[in-house]
Amino acid sequence: MSRRLIICIAAIAPAFGQSTFSGFLPGNLVLSRSVYTGDASTVTVGQKLPPNCPTTATCPTATANSTGVYPTVWNNDTVDGSFGVTSPIFLDQITTEGTRINSLAVPTSMLVTSFSSKSELGLQLSPDGTVVTFMGYVAPVNTLDVSNSNTPGVVDPTNPVGGTYYRAIAQIYESGAIQITNTNAYSGNNGRGAVLANGYYFTVGNNNNGAGTPANIVNSTGVEIVLPGATAGTPVQVGTFSIAQINDPNTGLPYAPDKAGKDNNFRGLTLFDNTLYITKGSGSNGVNTVYQVGNAGSLPTLATAASTPITILPGLPTTLAKNADATNPFGIWFANSTTLYVADEGDGTTANAAKSKFSGLQKWSLVDGVWQLDYVLQNGLNLGQPYSIPNYPTSLNPVTDGLRNITGRNNGDGTVTIWAVTSTVSANGDQGADPNKLVAVNDVLDNTDPSIAPLEPFTTLVSAGFGEVLRGVSFTPGTLLHHHRR
Repeated sequence: MSRRLIICIAAIAPAFGQSTFSGFLPGNLVLSRSVYTGDASTVTVGQKLPPNCPTTATCPTATANSTGVYPTVWNNDTVDGSFGVTSPIFLDQITTEGTRINSLAVPTSMLVTSFSSKSELGLQLSPDGTVVTFMGYVAPVNTLDVSNSNTPGVVDPTNPVGGTYYRAIAQIYESGAIQITNTNAYSGNNGRGAVLANGYYFTVGNNNNGAGTPANIVNSTGVEIVLPGATAGTPVQVGTFSIAQINDPNTGLPYAPDKAGKDNNFRGLTLFDNTLYITKGSGSNGVNTVYQVGNAGSLPTLATAASTPITILPGLPTTLAKNADATNPFGIWFANSTTLYVADEGDGTTANAAKSKFSGLQKWSLVDGVWQLDYVLQNGLNLGQPYSIPNYPTSLNPVTDGLRNITGRNNGDGTVTIWAVTSTVSANGDQGADPNKLVAVNDVLDNTDPSIAPLEPFTTLVSAGFGEVLRGVSFTPGTLLHHHRR
């Protein structure tokens, strides 16, 4: 049965030794972080992976090649495409300059994340500034392959991962109180982000870890609408996108449809002027770009969800994700109605990490109804340059490949500040497990001259340590930003 939990927590992240958590302060940042807590016994060499593969699925024959010791535990990705280990979630309160104030530990009895799943734990501040929301799993800590498990109410018998686990939305209040709402959405994959508006959660994620495309699985992906506190039932999908909606420039005819549901492998989202915007930036299906959900100024409801259109913003890329020139958008932030910042995480290859013209922070301007790319901020990210982590194997030293989740602030003096979590490339068995960074950059809002971009460098505010990853960033609950007051 689904559950709704509201509790107040006084908790800290032991590694930092702060005093008891006493609440969030308006104007600070929240940074989501996870720490690997597995050990040698979490996985044993020779163990069957995925564990508990059902007889109705095609089960891999290879077995675990590494124990649960970090970081070599991720070598098990080579034998188990669903490999992951659940881990605890920490919400670090920091100043806008990166100084840590305290840290709220989400009880693992309530919610966990999958440590190496790089697209998880995106944070969203509600338009009224009262709560921050994100998604995770209702599962024990140090459990294997949860991120590719079925949900209890949407089961695909061809999924090789045994066990069923709810995905869930966490709602965090200024006091540190936490409310959890379970959902059956994203069966076979992960929920990436959630935002609360107009009495609903709007969520994004992916689905399907099985061999087919059953309707119940297809309908549990993309954008979903969830009523806070409701019992988890049949997922309610908000619209769908298909490449059949756009024409192939080579033929002038609509593209042939992809595998059902996979064009809706969304991961970034934001609200601006009562409109929901989302991104797709991974996978070989669909179009990696920025989308508008529904009509401008109108959010979906349970009654209108099925008929809600999902369309590509005019001027944003329409190149198929499988093409070599596809980009990889992730987080998005509107500075105003005509200025959009898009984080691009890069393509995950070492060869392109230092070469991409699009990885980093893209600035787009709306001109005569069409979005135009002004420039890409990259200076200071040191794309493609290895960096070290204390006690971490030098052979696995990562390089920054681009940016993932972002948030921003209009400074009121003609500039904006954008905070972003970096993406990485490395020789790690799973690059999503690389220690990464939180960075910030200032930009002149009205500038569209690309020659200015190299003069606006990123600075590193927070660096993840051994066994840590950084995921999402937002302003704290209780913060009311200018563009939320529209």
